[in-house]
Amino acid sequence: QVQLVESGGGLVQAGGSLRLSCAASGRTFSTYAMAWFRQAPGKEREFVAALTWRSGLIYYGDSVKGRFTISKDNAKNMVYLQMNSLKPEDTAIYSCAANDKIGLLYDSRAYDYWGQGTQVTVSS
Repeated sequence: QVQLVESGGGLVQAGGSLRLSCAASGRTFSTYAMAWFRQAPGKEREFVAALTWRSGLIYYGDSVKGRFTISKDNAKNMVYLQMNSLKPEDTAIYSCAANDKIGLLYDSRAYDYWGQGTQVTVSS
């Protein structure tokens, strides 16, 4: 099993930046991919970014390309999401996810483990 804990959310003005962190613990040696998803009230869960743990392949959702950066620290078993040029429409609960099998990296159904989520609010 893998446990995930997010941190770093908060309130920022439009144009500002935040860095989210996801700490993984447990049997992390079997992790294939980790990702960030977000969900705003009344909206479907949206893919933000993902990476494959061993090969380091990276994918972004269209709405965040050029603004967000996903990265990892192998020694610390952590994944980060650097968010720049934030917009009010980025307001959502951001959740970290992980899986231990090959699947569609942009599909939330491919992930077996989820963190509790962290709130990001961007004011205009």
